[in-house]
Amino acid sequence: MDFLTRPFRSLLYMPGSKERALEKATHLPCDGIIFDLEDAVAPDDKANARDLVCAALGRNDYGQRSKIIRINGFDTDWAKDDLAAILATSPEAILLPKVNSADDIRHLAEALDSHPKCARTSIWAMMETPLGVLNAATIAGASRRLKGMVIGTNDLVKDLGARHTEDRAPLLSALSLCLLAARAHGLICVDGVYNTYKDNAGLRLYCQQGRDMGFDGKTLIHPAQIDIANEVFAPSDAELTLARRQIEAFRQAQTEGLGIAVLDGAIIENLHIQTARRLLARDAAIRSMSSTTDGPLQA
Repeated sequence: MDFLTRPFRSLLYMPGSKERALEKATHLPCDGIIFDLEDAVAPDDKANARDLVCAALGRNDYGQRSKIIRINGFDTDWAKDDLAAILATSPEAILLPKVNSADDIRHLAEALDSHPKCARTSIWAMMETPLGVLNAATIAGASRRLKGMVIGTNDLVKDLGARHTEDRAPLLSALSLCLLAARAHGLICVDGVYNTYKDNAGLRLYCQQGRDMGFDGKTLIHPAQIDIANEVFAPSDAELTLARRQIEAFRQAQTEGLGIAVLDGAIIENLHIQTARRLLARDAAIRSMSSTTDGPLQA
């Protein structure tokens, strides 16, 4: 499955200190799991969480779900031990918190480059500080290992002295800057969490806003949020039908020697066909995951 068509509709934060939750995650219908050693783990439980995550990755089958480990930041006493333990497991991906500059990414990349079990390990960047957002463009191009950005909206609201609002107006500049940087370098970009996990209407609204902005999916704090994120960030039946019709209309126009097509009164150019094919590829990737992974991955 191509990385850029791989689904990231729902990335669920899973506390590394909760052994039962780590087991349960093998059957949850999320596209990916963020095994969290940072915010979700109390200081006294850091070492235990590290051991539990390493054991779970070695023992449990998480299928095609993306497996991303969020370590503690380089400014903490835990990061060195996190890396020593985690890198030995040949991790799929590491999520680095509070990335402020390209140097943070390069520092982690150097550690991966020097480890024999991390040739294929990718890096994801938490974009959750004002400085990080202002440096988003250089961060996005810092390393070939960098594959995605995750927006830390709670930390951004805190550092900005802003408020959580329904339209997220205080965050729109930060969200857009990170998304622009990610797309400029071909990276995945996943929206921040919605804190009120029992508010389905609010979650849907936030997911729809993130989808319309261009985000690939949403980070989640509770399994109850998975189905809505999967539904909103998946191509709809109407979108898929239109994509197929656009491709066919454009194909027919080309056979007639035309460079554009007209469908339902709208001009169809090659750029629309690229979008249509990307949409169909994403749908195929979702269906592939659904058919090969425990738990229904398609909403």
